[in-house]
Amino acid sequence: MKRIFSGVMVVVSLFQLSAQELYMPRNIKKAYEKGTRDISGAPGKNYWQNKGIYNVEVKVDANTKTVSGKETIVYTNNSTDSLNELAIRFVNNLHKPQSPRSGTVSKDFLSSGLKIKSFIVNGEKYDIDSDDWGTVEKVKLKSALKSKAKAEVKIEWEYPLSIQSGREGQIDPETFYVAYSFPRISVYDDYNGWDMLPHSDRQEFYNDFNDYSFAITAPKNYVVWATGDFLNPDAILQPEYLKRYKASLKSDKLIHIATEQEMKSGKVTRQNKWNVWKFKANHITDFCFALSNHYVWDAASVQLKTKRASVQAGYKAGAKDFEQYVGWMRYNLDWFSKKWPGVEYPYNVMTAIQGYADMEYPMMINDTSIPDDLQDARLTADHEIAHTYFPFYMGINETRYAFMDEGWATTLEYLIGIDENGEEKAKEFYKNFRVKRWINDPSAEQDQPVITMSTQVSGSGYGNNSYVKASLSYLALKDYLGDELFKKALLHYMDNWNGKHPVPWDYFNSMNTGSGKNLNWFFHNWFYTNNYIDLKVAGASQMNDLLTVNVINIGGFAIPFDAILSYEDGTTEKLHFSPSIWEKDQKLADLVIPIKKKVKSVQLDGDLFMDYTPGDNSKIL
Repeated sequence: MKRIFSGVMVVVSLFQLSAQELYMPRNIKKAYEKGTRDISGAPGKNYWQNKGIYNVEVKVDANTKTVSGKETIVYTNNSTDSLNELAIRFVNNLHKPQSPRSGTVSKDFLSSGLKIKSFIVNGEKYDIDSDDWGTVEKVKLKSALKSKAKAEVKIEWEYPLSIQSGREGQIDPETFYVAYSFPRISVYDDYNGWDMLPHSDRQEFYNDFNDYSFAITAPKNYVVWATGDFLNPDAILQPEYLKRYKASLKSDKLIHIATEQEMKSGKVTRQNKWNVWKFKANHITDFCFALSNHYVWDAASVQLKTKRASVQAGYKAGAKDFEQYVGWMRYNLDWFSKKWPGVEYPYNVMTAIQGYADMEYPMMINDTSIPDDLQDARLTADHEIAHTYFPFYMGINETRYAFMDEGWATTLEYLIGIDENGEEKAKEFYKNFRVKRWINDPSAEQDQPVITMSTQVSGSGYGNNSYVKASLSYLALKDYLGDELFKKALLHYMDNWNGKHPVPWDYFNSMNTGSGKNLNWFFHNWFYTNNYIDLKVAGASQMNDLLTVNVINIGGFAIPFDAILSYEDGTTEKLHFSPSIWEKDQKLADLVIPIKKKVKSVQLDGDLFMDYTPGDNSKIL
């Protein structure tokens, strides 16, 4: 038997924490004062964000391993400021020997980086020496870009693909993952101006919602997979493979568009020396693509509420996990659309490529093969596809606030894992792979409040904040509010910031408004403290038909937990306490429990919320 106890059944100490205002940095507070953000959690009446329309022609030379291209960007300054500079971001300069990185790399990771051949703004040529550029650099404009005005920026460039493939590069000598492949205008936002934080290969990305049209020139016999809609399959694919591709767009069943043998035989693409593959994606935060002349090409599709979405996979023949990917991803898109978060998959395609990154991109993932552990492999796919919502559906600033997307992807990975593997296995994986690594971390001094900017934590502190503690906070809030109200508040937040750029305070305020509750005490407890998980049973006594259990919250986090009562007659009972127990006093609680039998012992069990010192979680009466 399991009883659910609310805070009504709990006697707390007199030291009560009143509703509090959450600390907000001065620049964020200024955005609220200017009306670009609103205390309700919604974008303010004066909210704005800038936008680029990108037309990119890019060529990948499989022999020289060089990516070259030219692009035209029509950039609209929707801000209230005149811009005297443009910040140009090129993440792949991370490969330059002199670039700052979060860790050591091999020689095969290093390259010469970006070479800008031409840079033109509104018809005026700029003399650009990109040799000393890092991952983001400012270009001083000859004429300021005024508020509400547009600029036409034309850039011609090239760079080498690194031999070592991580988030991008050479997966093998004839398979390439081409990401972060074009110079782009960095984000100019309402709370920080130009985003000038360099990319270090740890914290991830922050981009505007742009429109992208790509023409990708690839060698004969290379298939290209990319973000967005494939516009010209009739001009690229030979008749049999075109037929299979088109059939896959309407098929629930797996279709092998091309086998390794067919790819190598020259039957799949038109036999031109070069083929130009065209793709388009609007109002999205990034664009990437992959190409290979020998990867297996599988596909199917899944019917969602308003559309049928294509699901594709490219992988090495014989990869046992990737042979399952199309089926897994069909399940993903359907489940995420209907269950959690319960928002329809927003795009027309999702593609998985076998690589080495375990990394998400809009409409694409680049995953390591784990053929000997299909549960792990599937959860990797779950996690990366969950990023569709955080950070892509909402343009989250991952560089500064990684917990706003990694924590949610970790939570969604766990929730879908329950359906896929059963609750017991899902919990076991979550505890072993996520929570234990934090709660048992010997370098606990690296633990910092989750609200800490992601660029200011390193080592295990970064992972613990971004993935583990953030995810636990979302699950604790789900327990506190209950599934129905939690989902209502979550969807309110997502609806507020779909296609826009939320910061943590927009999440806090949206959840307050969406739930109809002041949750600031909870957000302060989980995001602004050095708390951890450690409960202690200080005492337990039974007087007639009442059991009193004195609980000290040593670690401080407002967690849910079960109290397991063992009776003298050999029976047991489990009682659940939600985080509401800590709303008034986050350090002490007396559980007052009506009982009808003699209690032998009581034990506290946090389940996913694993205790730092579980040895003091029980008491014999």
